[in-house]
Amino acid sequence: MKLSNTPVTAHTFGDIPFSLKRDDLLHHQFSGNKARKLSAWLELEQPEITTLMSQGGVQSNSLYSMAALAKLKGWQLKFYVERIPTWLKNHPMGNYRGALELGAQIIETNDYDKVLEEHFREPRQTQSHTLVIPEGGHSEEAMSGVRRLAQEIIDWASQNVAQPVAVALPSGTGTTALYLHKFLKPAAIEVLTCPCVGGKQYLIEQFMALRESDFPHILELENKHHFAKLYEEDFRTWQQLCTDTGVEFDLLYDPMMWRCLSLWYPQNTDKHLLYVHQGGLLGNESMLPRYQRKFSSI
Repeated sequence: MKLSNTPVTAHTFGDIPFSLKRDDLLHHQFSGNKARKLSAWLELEQPEITTLMSQGGVQSNSLYSMAALAKLKGWQLKFYVERIPTWLKNHPMGNYRGALELGAQIIETNDYDKVLEEHFREPRQTQSHTLVIPEGGHSEEAMSGVRRLAQEIIDWASQNVAQPVAVALPSGTGTTALYLHKFLKPAAIEVLTCPCVGGKQYLIEQFMALRESDFPHILELENKHHFAKLYEEDFRTWQQLCTDTGVEFDLLYDPMMWRCLSLWYPQNTDKHLLYVHQGGLLGNESMLPRYQRKFSSI
């Protein structure tokens, strides 16, 4: 399976013209930045591996992507989470439902910190048949898949754009943004990102953990933005983005990035903006009802 060469389409969001790298179209189960980061493990040739071990949030895009990777490779996924709400166990939805349908074993543990310390602080193969991948693919192994994405962007820009190009994408651990910056900087292509999970300092710490010292341009909102909290402005931004483009975007990460870009663009109208679609649309199955309940008048 080739995870490459997704199309680039032209759109406008409000008064911002931009191109969209459609990485949501990579594969129906394995798409967006997670597919790019995990592609190195998809290509791994180690027939002795039977089990994939990872950890994270019970509704994270990472959970579903890991489950898809394991399914494609014929592995059993063991995914550790801190808690599975009772209502979710009774009514599975979103990434949790999708991962279960792909055969994932989702393990709720009261000793989550102990599990992290034993298995994930320094990811490794704990046994010859078990492969350990950090949360969200936050690993130097992610570099090869992101390098291919960067080359696709360089090739596209050289053939289609005369202006300076700025590439934008939101960040969790920031792995994709960091490695895109590493490979696009020599081509004079700027990378913009925003810290969705923590603040700017948290994101810089994640960058440094991957032993890099040159970082993409980090954009921030004027006020603190809490991960997974529902914001009316995020919902309005998402609605407008979907309406203006005719493309569905992720509700958890993309609205914050576009709010940041709305502040960035007026001083950068000379640049051609390329947005990298992050996939993650299955997560909308659980996020959208939350927004609809809280902001029913919108």
